[in-house]
Amino acid sequence: MKIVGIDPGTYSFDIFGMENDKNIIVDEAIKSEDVLANYHILIDKLEALMPLDLIVGPSGYGLPTKWIKDLREDDINKMIPINTGIAVNIGIKNAIIEMQHREMPVCFTPGVIHLSTVPYYRKWNFFDMGTADKVCCVALCIKDQVERLNLSFNEASFILVEIGYGFTSVIAVYNGKIIDGIGGTNGSIGFIGYGGMDAEIAIRLQPPLTQEIIFRGGVKDFIGQDIVPEELINHKDALMLFSERIEKDVASMLVSIPNPFEIILSGRLLTYDFIETTLRNRLDRYAPIVKVNKISKIAKEAACGAYIIGNGLLGGKYYEIIKNMGIINHV
Repeated sequence: MKIVGIDPGTYSFDIFGMENDKNIIVDEAIKSEDVLANYHILIDKLEALMPLDLIVGPSGYGLPTKWIKDLREDDINKMIPINTGIAVNIGIKNAIIEMQHREMPVCFTPGVIHLSTVPYYRKWNFFDMGTADKVCCVALCIKDQVERLNLSFNEASFILVEIGYGFTSVIAVYNGKIIDGIGGTNGSIGFIGYGGMDAEIAIRLQPPLTQEIIFRGGVKDFIGQDIVPEELINHKDALMLFSERIEKDVASMLVSIPNPFEIILSGRLLTYDFIETTLRNRLDRYAPIVKVNKISKIAKEAACGAYIIGNGLLGGKYYEIIKNMGIINHV
């Protein structure tokens, strides 16, 4: 089986794939702004890997698991906003249309809110409880934890803290299933993203309101300078804001999962040691802290997780993990 997973991130589109779960066939990252300028960069890389048995993603906010041949226009609008000027989402939309035109073997996968493993009452008044790429990260984390701790796939228990370039998400996993989540647009502040917005602020904003608003107001804007993440070390208050908001989300998630085996850290910003150390120092009172082990060298965690989901969807070695997560139930 030749399977490729795609993670459409704020900063980059990451691609990871393997053949027969042994040989890596692709492990790359393309800047999202480059995909915006020319989405054929992504398509051509996939074409060069053909024939493929499955491509997982790019799924945006997610859908109940659906093959591209069954995709309708309103499905695309559910995965990403109809009108958007954001590079990553324009890239997703253009790529999906071209993949559909070329009849590529693509499957789109769910966000947290689409999963039946999350009780309905927890979904009330929410849309973003964790996008499809965050569910992919969970798949990787389950694989990693059960291998490290010698657990069965249905014994995995942890809180995932996923810290991307744009957004931060916190997700609870119990018995190998996602049971709750705080998405990047309703929880912790991100490096770029606003996080959860006070409704009293929202109603006072000047229309028209577009998706661009959630890509502002993050730690970078708090500092008021055009900095890169590694410069956060020079801004004590900003680092305190960032890490304290994350801790608050983790603490609230303990209501849903009081005794996780671990808190697992993932995401682009974890490549900076000072951010990882800051979070370890804040969060280790709640559970042991580990950083997830990727199966790639370049591509981010979500691309690896997308590959794992694809492997499970085709009945490979990760089938039981993906079935237990409730992803296969949608097929």
